[in-house]
Amino acid sequence: MTKKKFAIVGCGKLGEIVVNGYINGLLNDYQLIGVFSRTEKSAKRLAEKVNDVKNDDDCLVFESIDEMIYHKPEIIVETASIQAMRDLTIPALSNGVSIVTLSIGVFADENFYKEAIDSARENNAKIYFASGAIGGLDVLQTVTLMGGNPTVTFRTEKGPNSLKDSPVYDEKLHQESREVFKGNAKEAISFFPTKVNVSVCASLASVLPENMAVSINSIPNFIGDDHRIEIKNDQVNAVIDVYSKTAEIAGWSIIRVLQNIVSPIVF
Repeated sequence: MTKKKFAIVGCGKLGEIVVNGYINGLLNDYQLIGVFSRTEKSAKRLAEKVNDVKNDDDCLVFESIDEMIYHKPEIIVETASIQAMRDLTIPALSNGVSIVTLSIGVFADENFYKEAIDSARENNAKIYFASGAIGGLDVLQTVTLMGGNPTVTFRTEKGPNSLKDSPVYDEKLHQESREVFKGNAKEAISFFPTKVNVSVCASLASVLPENMAVSINSIPNFIGDDHRIEIKNDQVNAVIDVYSKTAEIAGWSIIRVLQNIVSPIVF
């Protein structure tokens, strides 16, 4: 069977998880043709890691998104940032290249979301949302399809250290628990562009970003993230609560999506 060619944008910890999965035989139906990162050193390190284990030089280091697309991957895996996802989405889709993404927050922009959907349809490509640090996307979609006036809330608990590069941070957060944000998913991603992609993902699977209530709470000495999603309609009340100590689960969710794309059984 011909292997699917894929490339990776983003060569940090999450990209490396995907590379390790590939090296360790979890993606045997794929060929990793290259990697791209804003940090060339990181990209070279991952490419060398692949080529050393696979005993060839087939994993390239791309200098641009355009160069990556020129080499015709069937799928691009994005583990980088909202800006990187914005830069690659339309060029990739318009060339028939599908995308597996973690930076789903980019689609809180409804105009960009529509443009991406139209481009994917016109060019026989797909955008796959990796679940990242949450689960239950199938439940959210199913309950929403049922109707019955569904409502969805998203509550996140984080430690103050993880909020240091955000506008809500202050030193008092190390001594007191506090709700630091209350709004909808569209507002949340504008405040925390690297922290709550999962809230946009959950909202796009259900009631859309402007209709999902989001609460972000800082807890002293808290490590990791605890995401609690609740959806209700007139028949169902479902709660998805996922705690993760690190962001590793996000990288593994990419591997799960890639496996599902080629599997005869899809969960």
